[in-house]
Amino acid sequence: MHIAQTNDSITLRHKKQNVILIHGLFRSLSNWNLVKSDLSNLYNIYTPELPIYKQNTSISPLRELVDFLKNYITIHQIKDPILVGNSLGGHVALLYTLRYQYNVAGLVLTGSSGLYDSSINNQFTIINDYTYIKSKITEFFYKTEVVEEKLINNILTDIQDKKNLLSIISLIKDAKRQSLKDELHTIKIPIQLIWGMQDNITPISVAEEFYLSFPSVRLSLINECGHVPMMEQPVAFNNIMYEFINAKIISNAQHSNIT
Repeated sequence: MHIAQTNDSITLRHKKQNVILIHGLFRSLSNWNLVKSDLSNLYNIYTPELPIYKQNTSISPLRELVDFLKNYITIHQIKDPILVGNSLGGHVALLYTLRYQYNVAGLVLTGSSGLYDSSINNQFTIINDYTYIKSKITEFFYKTEVVEEKLINNILTDIQDKKNLLSIISLIKDAKRQSLKDELHTIKIPIQLIWGMQDNITPISVAEEFYLSFPSVRLSLINECGHVPMMEQPVAFNNIMYEFINAKIISNAQHSNIT
């Protein structure tokens, strides 16, 4: 993919926007490689690996992931990032923003949980049969050719570890408990929703509910696309990302000139 660069975009590269890409419950199902390869020359891209399989002892393992993200941002001295979250990663981004909105420039949510999530139930995590796992993973995609053998094997390897299973189940239960609907109106920063029109995990109705919950939000739908647009439709996904991020940067620059 090639994104045409205007004089404005070339100028903006001298002060790169920080962008943090946050994966979901299974890292393999939130593969950001095509986003990184296309946008890393324009922005400072960070891809933290959430400690999903840490043995959680707290009441809220999801909150532990938020704490991890906070520490990651502090250690890397990341100022005013745009958080981009897929699935459970979107949930983490929302929880972080609700707590530390002063240090978030914007949000991009794609197939995010936080309102409703039917993505993975406990049965999925226990039945570690290749054929069964493949059938469940295929539900995440409109383009089934994206479901490669390596992806399935990676997930099988993860769930064959009993400690990993306990962590996954704990996170799933915690995510289902934490509906953020009543708090979303307090998030005032710009938000971009990118949704697959054929998302069977968090369907368009979820995107619409998110859209109605935020004060400042844009919704972009991608056709022939399921739960992970950055893997299935990377060109469309990256173009939307580019337009949103640059609009945010230009808006900030104009505001600075006025003030």
